[in-house]
Amino acid sequence: MMMSRRTFLFGASAVAGGMVLLRKPMLAWAGTQSETTPEVTVWVAIQPDDTTIIRVARSDMGQGIFTALPMLVAEELECDWSRVRAEYADTHRNVTTGRPFGNMVTSTSISVRDSHLYLRRAGAQARSMLIAEAAEQWQVPMEECVARAGSVRHPSSGRSVRFGKIASAASQRPVPAAVALKTPDQWRLIGTTVRRHDAKPKVTGGTIYASDVDLPGMLHAAVAACPAHGGKLVRFDAAPVLDMPGVTHVVPVGETAVAVVARSWWQAKKGLDRLEVEWNETAAIGTNTDAMRDTFRAGLDAADVAVGRRVGDVESALLGAARLLESEYEVPHLAHATMEPQTCTARVSGGRAEVWAPTQNGEGTTAVVAATLGLAPSQVYVHKLHLGGGFGRRGRSQDWARMSVQIARQVDAPVKMTWSREEDMTHDYYRPMIVARHTAGFDAYGKLIAWQVRLAGSSIAAVLAPEWLRDGVDYALMDGFSEENFPYPCPAYEVACARRDTVVPVGFWRGVNLSQNGFFREAFVDEMAQASGKDPLEFRRELMHDNPRALRVLNACAERAGWGRRTAGRHQGIAIVEGDYSWCAQVVEVSVSRRGLKIHRVVCVVDPNFIVNPDITTAQMEGGIVQGLAAALMGRITVRDGRVEQRNFHDYPFLRMNEMPKIEVHLLPSMGRYGEQWGGVGETALPPTAPALVNAIHAATGRRIRRLPLSLYDLGAPP
Repeated sequence: MMMSRRTFLFGASAVAGGMVLLRKPMLAWAGTQSETTPEVTVWVAIQPDDTTIIRVARSDMGQGIFTALPMLVAEELECDWSRVRAEYADTHRNVTTGRPFGNMVTSTSISVRDSHLYLRRAGAQARSMLIAEAAEQWQVPMEECVARAGSVRHPSSGRSVRFGKIASAASQRPVPAAVALKTPDQWRLIGTTVRRHDAKPKVTGGTIYASDVDLPGMLHAAVAACPAHGGKLVRFDAAPVLDMPGVTHVVPVGETAVAVVARSWWQAKKGLDRLEVEWNETAAIGTNTDAMRDTFRAGLDAADVAVGRRVGDVESALLGAARLLESEYEVPHLAHATMEPQTCTARVSGGRAEVWAPTQNGEGTTAVVAATLGLAPSQVYVHKLHLGGGFGRRGRSQDWARMSVQIARQVDAPVKMTWSREEDMTHDYYRPMIVARHTAGFDAYGKLIAWQVRLAGSSIAAVLAPEWLRDGVDYALMDGFSEENFPYPCPAYEVACARRDTVVPVGFWRGVNLSQNGFFREAFVDEMAQASGKDPLEFRRELMHDNPRALRVLNACAERAGWGRRTAGRHQGIAIVEGDYSWCAQVVEVSVSRRGLKIHRVVCVVDPNFIVNPDITTAQMEGGIVQGLAAALMGRITVRDGRVEQRNFHDYPFLRMNEMPKIEVHLLPSMGRYGEQWGGVGETALPPTAPALVNAIHAATGRRIRRLPLSLYDLGAPP
């Protein structure tokens, strides 16, 4: 980015917690502390016209961090919000200079909850230096000056000066050893709905996504990977395709794919359609959805299970129970189906590589490109762009980046690779197919005395993060069941899992393992409530009596939804799940008739502890609910001999506008009442949606839905 030479930067220093204002742009940064990173750079540039540029390390894929993260800095800096602009931090500088900008990964709702402290501290450091400079110029004590809306003011004399006028002089001041952050009751910006800076350009088409990249002399690539997962490329006949209009190259892409390169993507796509390719699909023979289900179900009884949490002697407690309840649950593979299919532009020449990437992890993209090309990370330049949807697909799964540079290094020009929707749907890193079995025991009075959970399925970590495995076990498979703050304490409890990997690649999907475990848990809690002869809400309240934060959210949701106040023909289901330190409860209201299921309303209450921008938080809740409903209603990827059978939105549908229920989101931040940990909001709303929905269907029909999606059932027929 080109900057005016009169821009003055707040840059990084090795001084502990220090912030420095520098006259020379782009030479140093502000050092501060976070919960997880000992020294992090926050780049804040103040221009003479008071425009304040804040660079963010995380990636924006629609979740609003180009607004939320600058809000955290601006709150303490006291700059004029209307003059704030956001940019991406330089990935190359981060990789080659000791990670001054800290962790660039954008996943697990991490952006705000992991960086709020150092972003606020950076703003406070800058404000302190600006106030000190103004006070010295006026010859008054600093304590008599205040910063507000981009100016330093001296109320008793009426004097004021804009930040842009004193940034140069302030840059020469010593770094403050310590700064005090505002308390939540002093916030004026955090917690308010300010206009998103990216809203207008997105609505008007001004935002540049990776699919919009256009470089001089750029060519386009269309890609086809082996249709069967685990298969290999054998050969292809390029000659007929090279004679087609616009086609310049036909090249192999590693051992598993082939690409046609042309002057336009459509020319490349037409060439790819004509290309004769031979594949070796032997490794995938027999990899079918039904066979995987059988393997996973057998894992529920296997001896090689890993125990995630054990309380008491569950086997003895179940043997002594007056009544047993056992149920099996299942969820299918799911695709990410991002609105922007996988794409990346690359230029490889002169011993260096440049990529224009829609990445959730700029450092990860750098590492993959460097390893693929045999380059040092310092020879790779990643230009981050907004993502047309991520949901975990563009984080650790960097196949799109690897393939892009594999193509570009064979072509003497920049190449933009774009997958077709069919390629994107059939070559995803899917949300795993998982099965579960619950066994609960009750005493003669209907009290829960034992609960055993068994899970089986494929491990995400084994595919994308093997370093997370402990002795070969993916303990994250048990998220939602194994935590110390498990919301349903039981005197005898055990959760264990059996890892069963296949050639079908699995990956992080919105909500990750909570996306299925929230369904397994909360739907079975309703079954246990029925077995105990209790209302589902009251059953949860009794078990959660020692968890005031969860109870507060649960009770608020029930109250907002009018739980217990019957409306003719309508029925409700409830669920509550914690994810990323945020509690989210939902009530879904449905009716079921001969015409089928109709979802009338979803009521959502969320407590992420603190909220930066209420409108952004509400939008994230709505988005999670939409995605959760679509998955529960009709999301299903099936496999036959390693080939994914769904290819586009006609057979992997999403919710249409006319199918959407009314969504009511209620924000209930506890503001530190139960601890200081900030929660996330990007994935929080999805896990409770499916269980609340199936619980409502049971209330309406008496039918228990234990296998998703709902499209497998004729809900209009008698159970």
